[in-house]
Amino acid sequence: MGTLLGIIALLVTLVAFIPLLGILNWVAIPLSIIFLIICVLIKSDNGKTLCIVSIIVGILRLLLGGGIV
Repeated sequence: MGTLLGIIALLVTLVAFIPLLGILNWVAIPLSIIFLIICVLIKSDNGKTLCIVSIIVGILRLLLGGGIV
């Protein structure tokens, strides 16, 4: 189940890479953090890794886009 949560987090983050949908990162990052907490509780290493990657990519995208785009 943790891997599925990580994949969902990554998919939301990847959709936010589409131009003019960068504001979706403001949803993707908290969602990834919630999924990360769930993955820690159920002890899913793959899920934790995918969620951490999703958080890092989302933050980098926000930094490069100036926070919105």
